[in-house]
Amino acid sequence: MLKRSVIGRLFAICFIFVLLVLGVLRWVYPLNYNDLICYESRKNGLDPYLVAAVLRVESNFDPEAVSPKGAMGLMQLMPETAQWVAKQAGFEYHPDKLFDPEYNIKLGTWYLADLLHEFNGNVWLALAAYNGGRGNVRQWVAAGRWLGDVETIDEIPFAETRRFVRKIKIIWVVYKNLYPFLSSDNTC
Repeated sequence: MLKRSVIGRLFAICFIFVLLVLGVLRWVYPLNYNDLICYESRKNGLDPYLVAAVLRVESNFDPEAVSPKGAMGLMQLMPETAQWVAKQAGFEYHPDKLFDPEYNIKLGTWYLADLLHEFNGNVWLALAAYNGGRGNVRQWVAAGRWLGDVETIDEIPFAETRRFVRKIKIIWVVYKNLYPFLSSDNTC
């Protein structure tokens, strides 16, 4: 009888510990704008966990974020890139709406999907291009400096881009495990 009581208490303590850890992890890795993430991911054929990881790394889900280089909003779009995306995608360009979550995620997911298409579905090349510029990534691939393998991320020539891709790699997995209600088949 005493043995069952001890086992029951240990189980309860472990269960509470797991709940606390999950709570802390969800606080550190929030998932804001999940409806927008699901909608735009599905529309653009993207894994919603990947999009969530990009938002977390780029802006920590702050719609008012501005980088030192001038990238704006949740997905940290440079105004020139956002204008190009809007033109290519057939959207109206509104520079004043780059801080609007819906508009920013709409442009950012279209851009990420376009990069994935350009780099034949290679998510690592697409992410490097998202951060370091598609022209730079094309040059790296053409020169054999980095071919886009996950195993050789450390060979990315730009330190900032290398850190970006490494962070996404880790946080993408974290989001898949913390938020199982988003499905990787884009049904959200």
